[in-house]
Amino acid sequence: MDFLTRLSQYLSKFLKKGEPVALGVDIGSSAIKIVQLTKKNGQAVLETYGELALGPYAGLGIGQAVTLPPDKIAQALIDLMKEKEVNITTKKCGISIPFSSSFMSVIEMPEVSPKQLSVMVPLEARKYIPVPITEVTLDWSVVPKSEVLVEDPEVSDVPVIATITPKVDVLIVAIHNETIARYQEIVAKAGLEAGFFEIEIFSTMRAVLDDALRPVMIMDMGATTTKLYVVERGIILSSHTINRGSQDITSTISKSLGLTIEQAEVMKRKVGAAGDDKNLNDLIIVSLDYIFAEMNNALLSFEKKHKKTIAKLILVGGGSALKGLAELAGNSFKTEVVSANPFNKVSAPAFLENILKETGPEFAVAIGLALRKLAEEE
Repeated sequence: MDFLTRLSQYLSKFLKKGEPVALGVDIGSSAIKIVQLTKKNGQAVLETYGELALGPYAGLGIGQAVTLPPDKIAQALIDLMKEKEVNITTKKCGISIPFSSSFMSVIEMPEVSPKQLSVMVPLEARKYIPVPITEVTLDWSVVPKSEVLVEDPEVSDVPVIATITPKVDVLIVAIHNETIARYQEIVAKAGLEAGFFEIEIFSTMRAVLDDALRPVMIMDMGATTTKLYVVERGIILSSHTINRGSQDITSTISKSLGLTIEQAEVMKRKVGAAGDDKNLNDLIIVSLDYIFAEMNNALLSFEKKHKKTIAKLILVGGGSALKGLAELAGNSFKTEVVSANPFNKVSAPAFLENILKETGPEFAVAIGLALRKLAEEE
């Protein structure tokens, strides 16, 4: 009997009808991941979870990134929810939006009333958004304010006198209307009820961050890209995208060892960089060198600009489930490196502890989505 079947039987013994239930749906470039949670005695409880590769829907292998039309993504989502081991029971969900489909920036605004800000922010945002404001859905929120020293314009030819002008930092987020329409189509064809669409990094932050005050870097390794975010007190201070991902590791293994993509993917997942195969380890290290170099550049750039050090590097995403990755990263960075374990945010049977810890980095977004939706259902 597999883990998911045992999980379903275990939970059915004590979960009561009428309790809030929520689904998180993470649609990635190479796979769909879903997590269903319920509330039990004030605590989020894992009901079920699952993953389905999208490669086969385009005639490609597992682990390969694809670009599918909405109807095929919806069909894959339906297939995943219908799997016996997954057994999804709710249509109420939150859906992730890829970071690449959004625009995000922190702008500085005068400290005025919320009503005034609601008028000023869209006007100011036009300077930062590369498309007409009418073509995007804009959202914004005020982050903890700071006081900025500004040179007094009335003073000249004398030593600079600084006056303190109250300012607030405002995080602006814009998503193209066509992107939202595409995901609405997927949701409708899959028969789901989406309460919200959320950019993936915000879901990830909800699932993996604690109350630490020092800045941390989140490394999200997908199939084709690796995204880096520096977050402090829940605020995204910087972001960077590296155009390399886990698919590149598979390709290197395939070409160097004369294996098919499917065989290389299996070897990568089963052995990774944690085995005794020196050739395989060396190939993985070579594949990661470029990513690690870019990460080091981003890390040093942040520390130089903000005069702060990164307290921790958190690994998330399907690619970060690579065995031995945390150790390799630890050897390359002068900071603590941990693999995210977002399932720590929910209650689950003890017999699933090891497998949930191992697969946790892949499900950070889906768990974060489900946690938000579950809170909205209460």
